[in-house]
Amino acid sequence: QVQLVESGGGLVQAGGSLRLSCAASGRTFSTNAMAWFRQPPGKEREFVAAISWSGGITSYADSVKGRFTISRDNAKNTVYLQMNGLKPEDTAVYSCAARPSGYVRETVREYNYWGQGTQVTVSS
Repeated sequence: QVQLVESGGGLVQAGGSLRLSCAASGRTFSTNAMAWFRQPPGKEREFVAAISWSGGITSYADSVKGRFTISRDNAKNTVYLQMNGLKPEDTAVYSCAARPSGYVRETVREYNYWGQGTQVTVSS
């Protein structure tokens, strides 16, 4: 079992930055691939970024490449999402997720542990 708690969301102006954190509990965190997904208002949940168990492999949605960076600290059982150059279209509830394998995947159904989400609002 893995429990996930996100933090770091908030209101920011376009062009600004935020760093999201996801604290995990559970003995197997260091062997789980982790990901961030987001759900914009009135839309389906979508993939943002993922990172392998070691941190050596990352994957990003095209819409955030070059602006967002996913990282993890296995000693602290935490995964991060650094978001720079934020745009109004980045407004969404951001959730972190874990899967029972160390390999990166980009679809919702591949992840079976989810946090409650944190709101990110970008004003124009």
